[in-house]
Amino acid sequence: MKDLLLITPPFTQLNTPYPATAYLKGFLNTKNICSFQMDLGIEVILELFSKDGLAKVFEGVSDVSALSENSSRIFAMRDEYVNTIDQVILFLQNSNPTLARQICTMNFLPEAFRFNQLDDLEYAFGNMGLQDKAKHLATLYLEDLSDYIVENIDPDFGFSRYAERIGQSANSFDELYAKLQDAPTFTDHFTLKILQEKIEAVKPKLVCFSVPFPGNLYSAFRAAKFIRQYYPHIKTAMGGGFPNTELRELKDARVFEFFDFITLDDGELPVELLHAQVCGENHDSEPELKRTFLLKNGELVYLNNSPRPDYKMAFTGTPDYSDLLLERYISVIEVANPMHSLWSDGRWNKLTMAHGCYWGKCTFCDISLDYIKTYEPVSAKILVDRMETLISETEESCFHFVDEAAPPALMREVALEILRRKLVVTWWTNIRFEKSFTGDLCYLLKLSGCIAVSGGLEVASDRLLKLIDKGVSVEQVAKVTRNFTEAGIMVHSYLMYGYPTQTIQESVDSLEMVRQLFEMGIVQSGFWHQFAMTAHSPVGQNPEEFGVRPIIADIQFANNDVQFTDSTGIDHSRFSAGLKKSLFNYMHGINFDIPLREWFGFKIPNTTISPNYIHDCLVQEENFIFKGNSKVVFSIKNFVSEYFIKTKKGNSTSFTQLTFHLKTNIVKIELETEKADWLTKIIGEYSIENARKTTLAELKNSFEMEFEDFELFWFSKPIQKLKQNGIILQL
Repeated sequence: MKDLLLITPPFTQLNTPYPATAYLKGFLNTKNICSFQMDLGIEVILELFSKDGLAKVFEGVSDVSALSENSSRIFAMRDEYVNTIDQVILFLQNSNPTLARQICTMNFLPEAFRFNQLDDLEYAFGNMGLQDKAKHLATLYLEDLSDYIVENIDPDFGFSRYAERIGQSANSFDELYAKLQDAPTFTDHFTLKILQEKIEAVKPKLVCFSVPFPGNLYSAFRAAKFIRQYYPHIKTAMGGGFPNTELRELKDARVFEFFDFITLDDGELPVELLHAQVCGENHDSEPELKRTFLLKNGELVYLNNSPRPDYKMAFTGTPDYSDLLLERYISVIEVANPMHSLWSDGRWNKLTMAHGCYWGKCTFCDISLDYIKTYEPVSAKILVDRMETLISETEESCFHFVDEAAPPALMREVALEILRRKLVVTWWTNIRFEKSFTGDLCYLLKLSGCIAVSGGLEVASDRLLKLIDKGVSVEQVAKVTRNFTEAGIMVHSYLMYGYPTQTIQESVDSLEMVRQLFEMGIVQSGFWHQFAMTAHSPVGQNPEEFGVRPIIADIQFANNDVQFTDSTGIDHSRFSAGLKKSLFNYMHGINFDIPLREWFGFKIPNTTISPNYIHDCLVQEENFIFKGNSKVVFSIKNFVSEYFIKTKKGNSTSFTQLTFHLKTNIVKIELETEKADWLTKIIGEYSIENARKTTLAELKNSFEMEFEDFELFWFSKPIQKLKQNGIILQL
């Protein structure tokens, strides 16, 4: 028996658990509160996409003659799907890797409509990408089955969302409430069967649903209704990203026909207090709660009467992934793009470097809400301690830092701590493209295991970036993405269109900027989304300042996305297909020479951007600026010294050749022996393994105690060679 059952309802990700319940369980461990967690979504997927599950799918069609051409083909091959599904799922769970050879014969998997869009596999994956190629084919196979389910069995189904439309912009609870009065859907039957089995096994007193997205909302309510009906003694609560952003103005008491509590913002203290109320000895007393909606005497109330402050990040504990079926998640590759695959391929331990956003100014962002505005970083030592704990517990050394924007200074310290401890890890995160990401910092991050970053370029227009208060320019983004790319770190860029007052000309020019970024090879992946005005952003709170007029709605349930009219009167949705089609080509490294107008089915103006704009931004500036307060570390400690004598015009001088063996090359420099000895001593004292870092000014003082003109030495060809190869890092 456990006091708490923590549930992520269907559906989020196929390849790795959404981290909210793991974060919460890790915190509860520090309070000795017994809990059990489950990802209900992956368990439903595994039941549905099995031999027995697919048999039920195909039994669910009563009128075969009414099927579409695609569905008819899938139905005709139903035995092939049923016979292959278990082996394909095992392969995608990395339990049957040799099946890749069979899949890649192109005569093993049944093929329907999705395979008509198949990329040139040799071009996309190369001759050696056998596993990735097979994952892509197996993904198309699953998507064909998903199309069949959506068309004929359950129109609300989706691999990473369920009944998402009902949860989006649901100002009224009416539609969701009405759907919950209907009989459970085909997918619901799988969900409720698994839920019942878990409740019988765990016997919780309180079930907490983490609802991160609109696509989890309906399933959470359906599961809560089931618990209320069959286990009325169990209390239920909902928290997570959806209520945090959408339900802050909740007024409809019918919600509490399903849930007993809804909590907002950080969940640690609210859940601890709920546990005390539901499971403790004082459950009959006046509740002390934190940011919690509930019914009291039949009235909807919001209680925030606890004087206790929220826990600091350092005291929330290490995320705990136990109970979750880590070995049974499935890796898929939807698009033949290495950066895109990070979201869907492989298992990632998820951590957060800092609560909130250190920038916190972007005008489209929910910067008035706690998850953005309350910035609190965790120390590098604690973060790497948590990484080591998770490696031990999960046997996985891959990490996704799920920050709003990871702070560059903290990323530097985390990288140094990883290298000091000689950890071999792989990690990626979300960033702002700010100038702090120098070439040297990017190289340090790469050395520590960073393989990719994602960041918001948004609208590639300096006027609009200023209006957004992004704090970057297109030129700066180009230089930063160049630095990451040259260090061997992949770059994904979030792109936006339809921002208030954006003109058609600016949309065209923004696409041209993006085209050049991809053509130069400094951005490898991207995604366009249309601007959405949220109630908690500066645009939503002060729309008149941005030339938009909100369409006022009666808010009884959810309030986040706000419908609006733009003063420009432009229908930006017209650009969607052309932007996405062009980006798909650019991500594959093709068709950069196609005129922009060819991507759209309507007339657009010519771009005003020079065809060499991004190239000119990247012209190397002279890097001979002396910054005395910059930190200096040496990335390699061991090297070979060889002494020799040079004779010139009768004068003999002692020189030393220093040979550095890097992973992919050998670097040799020659220095006068006395200066080589000084450098050897400095490298030993300030290698990455040492916690203490020196500054350039301190090096200057040390050098000039023995020699003259440190700047001449520091900018000499041998030292520049060490810098260019990442042996000397100036941070």
